[in-house]
Order: sequence, then structure tokens, then C-alpha cells
Amino acid sequence: MPTLKIVNITPRSLSGDTSQKGEPNLAVNPENPDELVATAFTPDPMGGPLAPIYVSTDGGDTWVLRSVVPGGVPGTGTADISVGFTPTGGTLYAGILNARLSTATRLRMQILRTPDARSTTPMQILVDRGGPDQPWVVTDAVANGNGRGRVYVGSNDFGLSGGRTASVDASDASPTAPAPSGFVATPIERRSTTGQDGPPVRIAVHPDGTVYAVFTSWQDRTGPDLRNITFDVVVTRDDSGGVGPDPFRSLTDSNGIAGQKAAAQRFVVFDDEIDGQRLGGDLTIAVDPRDSASVWVAWCDRVGGPAGVDNTLHLQHSADRGRTWSAARTPPVNSALSTAVNPALAVNSDGLVGLLYQEFVEDQWRTVLELTADGWQTAPARQVLHQAALSPSAGLNGKPFLGDYIRMITVGRDFYGVFAGDNLPDNANFPAGVTYQRRANFVTRQLFDVDGVHRVPTSLDPFFFHRAA
Repeated sequence: MPTLKIVNITPRSLSGDTSQKGEPNLAVNPENPDELVATAFTPDPMGGPLAPIYVSTDGGDTWVLRSVVPGGVPGTGTADISVGFTPTGGTLYAGILNARLSTATRLRMQILRTPDARSTTPMQILVDRGGPDQPWVVTDAVANGNGRGRVYVGSNDFGLSGGRTASVDASDASPTAPAPSGFVATPIERRSTTGQDGPPVRIAVHPDGTVYAVFTSWQDRTGPDLRNITFDVVVTRDDSGGVGPDPFRSLTDSNGIAGQKAAAQRFVVFDDEIDGQRLGGDLTIAVDPRDSASVWVAWCDRVGGPAGVDNTLHLQHSADRGRTWSAARTPPVNSALSTAVNPALAVNSDGLVGLLYQEFVEDQWRTVLELTADGWQTAPARQVLHQAALSPSAGLNGKPFLGDYIRMITVGRDFYGVFAGDNLPDNANFPAGVTYQRRANFVTRQLFDVDGVHRVPTSLDPFFFHRAA
């Protein structure tokens, strides 16, 4: 029978921490799934210039901090960060926005590497470039023909001209190759935009070398502060690993333009809010490891138009390598999924499709995992992992609060994920159970400092989960 484990990953040594540790990310070592790395907006506990990662070597039961990421600042650690392990050898890659070098108007992306996630040595900088936003690291599911594996970093690169900002950096080089270690940036937006694409650029890789990338192509901006955005959901594909001379042109539309629209003329009020959570950047993609023609995409938009209040989650499926798309699951207006954010898709080795998301229902944020073996033709298995209102004392000092993304990945038949949520120790908030490392009393619903005596106010923590087949 499948088992589900949920762990608050804040270590016991940080029991007194009250920072806003949102926007989490996760990597699992495919060769050794007991080795995991998680990230969030976490400052160095000693106030140093390096931001930490969370490391587990026992399958997520316990976690420690390793302050190894350049560009950390007090209060948040680094800015945007995502991580991924190579399929062999245990090399860890990270894509970050350096918080020391980035400002509100000037972003600086760095691609990093370490041969050992457990090391205390600072990660090596491979790429350092101004302009990109929200770097997203994905690695091969299995080693490619040269035995090294490939690394991809999607980003929204404002350094590109013409408002075509969706981009992918890809490398086929050895994990020991000197900087820039083979990374080459490829613009993947081929159409005109209204000045930029949306922040998320997401990637899905199949073992046969097929690589998909999805982004939101902004087509119109109106209204106050130009926040009313009309966008297309565009999927691109490369059939040769994304590292050839002219990558991401394998999928074209009827006009011969690279990229196919999975959905067109969708609407969102960018940077609007639901209960303080920022809206406008919800996007995810996954490919079936058994069949590279079967690919899934999910996003959120405002069905109600400019006057609406919804943020509705949509799910599309293609069975022909992205050429045509059909709705796999369109919730009715006013359902729970009309106030959803942060979708994350993953497909396991049995073809079981997982959809992780967060929804605002009855004044609570719920993190929900859905699993389906028939593409939502029948009701999916649905598990609430966490449900809680954001406590007034939760240290919320700036959007996006929960974060612009969460993450879920698979290794074999197992699903692994990470999300942010209010850390009030209350069993009612965890229908599937939970384990805390930090000092907590679930009877009195109170957090304590390391000494176990002094009370600590609630805040936002990252939570890890593992669904074992």
C-alpha cells in the first residue's frame, strides 16, 4: 500500500526562526533518493553572506542547513532559487537570482554547481548574467548517451531584445567542465509580445531526448498599471535534447512558427492577490516517462475577466507531442479550483499523474495532492496535505507570501514534493499527519525556541512530502 510522509523541514537548531520561508524548491538524487536538497527564502542563521540550502540524507526525515549559495542577504537568504541533481554522480546544480546583486529593476541570474550537496564549500558559479528572472533548473531523468546527463535552466530573460523574453539555458557538458560548463542560452519565444513573456518558463524532459518547454506569451496589457494581461500558453519542443545548433524548433504551428499554443487569449490581473498571495505566474508541465508523446500542462487564469475575483486552475493534455491539446480537467466556476495557485505536475514510471496545488477555501490555504491513473476521466484520489489560515503573526513581510511556485518530482514510482505553509502545530491542519523537527507542542498548539521554554510566534515554513508506492 502507498505511504505518505510529511515533514516540516526547519531543523531543531532553528526552532526560534520566524522568517518568511516561502517559495520552496526540491531536488532528489536519482541514484540515491535518500539524498535530497530543498530551498526556500531562508537567511543564513549566522547572518553571513551565503544563503543556505536544506540537506537530508535519510529520505527527508531530518534536515540540516548548508550555507553554500552566493549572494545571500539578511532576512531572505538568496532571491529566487531552484535546484536539480544530475542523473549520475550526485552533482547538484542551482539557478538563483543573486540577492546581493539584484535590485528591483536589475536582476542577476547565476547558475551554480557543487559535486557534493553535503559539502560546506560554496557552490561554484558557472554562469553570471544580468536580465533573467525566475531561473528553473531541470536535469535529465536518466543519463544521456554520453553518460553525463543534461542540465536545463528556464528563465524570463529581460536581457533579450524585442520583448521575446522566454529562454532556456542548456548544457551537455561534463559536471567537471570549467565555467561556463557548456551552458548556451536559447530564446524560445518566436512570436511578437506586448513587451515580455510571463515570469515562469517550465521544462519537462523525457529519457528519449525529447525536451518540452512551456511559457506564457503576453499578448496585451491594459488597465491600471498595465496589469490586465492577455496571454497564450505556448509549448515548444526539441527532439534532440535541446543542445543542437538550432534548438526548440521541433514543434511548429500551422504557420510554421516554432511553438504550439496549448491555450490562447487567457486573462489574468498580474500581481493581484488572494489573501495576500500574488497571482499571475502559475504554470507547470510534465511528460509521461513511458511515452514522450504524452505531455501535460496546467496554469491558472481569471475566467471572470477584469471584474472577476477567481484564479482558476486549468489542465490540458496532448497525446501527439504537443501538436493538439484537449482539456483534461476544467473546473466549474466557483469551485475550489477557482481560487487556486502554484500548480505542479509530475508523472511516475507507472503513468500515474500527480497534480499538486494550493487553494484558498473557507479562509484557509490548502495544499492538495491529486493522483489519477486515467487522466481525470474518473474522480482522482485527493489528499489534503496541509490546511491553515495564515496566522496574523506569521511574519508576512512582502509578496508573494507562499511563493510563486512549489515543486513536485518523481523518482520511479514515488512522488516527492515541497510546499510552504503556516507552521502552527495543530493536528487539524495536517489530515495525513506531520513530523516537526523544530520544537512544537501539538497539544497547546505552540512553537518553542531551541531551549523548549521560550515561546515563538508562528511563521511560514517549508514542508516536504514523500508518497511511496
